Amino acid sequence: QRRGVAEHPHRGFETVTILWEGGVDHRDSGGASGSIGPGDVQWMTAGSGVVHEEFHSRTFAEQGGTFHGVQLWVNLPAKDKLTAPRYQDLRAAEIPIVSLPGGATARVIAGELAGEHGPGQTFTPINLWDVTLPAGARAELEVPADHATLVALLEGTATIADGGQADGPRLFVLNPGGERLTLAAQGDVRLLVMTGEPLGEPVAAHGPFVMNTREEIVQAVQDFQTGKLGRLS
Repeated sequence: QRRGVAEHPHRGFETVTILWEGGVDHRDSGGASGSIGPGDVQWMTAGSGVVHEEFHSRTFAEQGGTFHGVQLWVNLPAKDKLTAPRYQDLRAAEIPIVSLPGGATARVIAGELAGEHGPGQTFTPINLWDVTLPAGARAELEVPADHATLVALLEGTATIADGGQADGPRLFVLNPGGERLTLAAQGDVRLLVMTGEPLGEPVAAHGPFVMNTREEIVQAVQDFQTGKLGRLS
């Protein structure tokens, strides 16, 4: 049996699906379809609106195993919320890997780290780093002082900045204004470091829609219900 999420709409933001194990097939109302596997990232810009589905890939559904991944939602600025939908299928081989002093490694999915630039194209300045630290490793990462910074400790035990020792999964929201992020692993650790320039705009969210006003949410719902976002056949 294939598992996943059946037909559903999105508007006004982007989904970023990072896969470490398993496989995902997708198709949408515009006729696009594709598949990602271990190490791949799918960066979908919903923009003006899309209806799509996401299921375990047929191969993974047949063979079974561990499914390990995460999906992030990235807000779009008001001026780009109705941009044309698009997909960026970022393959593992094109995502640069940086070896950091202290024993950590980082995949640069978007933005820049240690002179390496990630393949993900973004509408506003964003860094997205997939970081692994073996037990005992330490890392100091430079983050832009004017960015908001989140750290998702996905697995393992680590000290994030000055927040004390913590076990994953856990999300850290760091105070703005810092330029150096310190990480220390007490066990084998995987985490995501996410930084972005704050939009400073109102957010109105309802289900699969992220807009700026309630009126825009109402319009998105109406457009979906009347078929303006398309349908999957």
